[in-house]
Amino acid sequence: MDTGTFGMAVRALWLLALCYLLGAIPFGYLMVKARTGRDVRFIESGRTGATNTFRAAGFGPGLVTAILDVLKGASAVWLAKIVFPDVPLMHALAPVAAILGHNYSLYTLDRTPEGKLRLWGGAGGAPCVGGAMGLWWPSLFILVPLGAAIWFFVGYASVATLSMSLLAALLMALLAWMGNVPWVYVVYGLLSELIILWALRPNIRRLMNGTERVVGLRAWLRKRAQRQARQHQMSSSGSSSL
Repeated sequence: MDTGTFGMAVRALWLLALCYLLGAIPFGYLMVKARTGRDVRFIESGRTGATNTFRAAGFGPGLVTAILDVLKGASAVWLAKIVFPDVPLMHALAPVAAILGHNYSLYTLDRTPEGKLRLWGGAGGAPCVGGAMGLWWPSLFILVPLGAAIWFFVGYASVATLSMSLLAALLMALLAWMGNVPWVYVVYGLLSELIILWALRPNIRRLMNGTERVVGLRAWLRKRAQRQARQHQMSSSGSSSL
């Protein structure tokens, strides 16, 4: 290996490490701690992403966390384009490193009750969107509306998160076919999907056995049905007492 190649490899490793540390910043943990004083790692799913932040601290902190997590993924790409302007592979790998940091944050290293070390984090949906935005900025206006529609109409936050990386891969493939981005950008979507699939293993199991938490329209319809059932029960009880 010549000096130039060695130097480039060292810069690439430093860049990926920096992107990991950038992605590892647990904005959800910080938001919940500042808003409520509680530790989001021990609330609901225990994840530090926007969805669990919303559950733990409300809409405002959840929205701010989502925006900051998106920017983590986008900033990783922007940084890679500065350091390696002519190396598309690094543009694709940098946000992958940020997603890994987001999902397995060194800053939240802790022990489980069983004494095992654990790197807490999110599921990767928001930084995945950010990475796609960094690679091709209009993707933000495609992925976010599609993700919101899946969240609302399909009714599972985990399915919406899984869809982000898959949609990013399909979008990059379409753009590459049209000649707008390098084909290697498709690697970004595929690697992101693998990382998110691994992170959401518990959710996938719950989806398969029908116990996953519902959201959006599905949750509203369920609550309406439960409310109507209670009203019917109350009216039946009142009629029987006459």
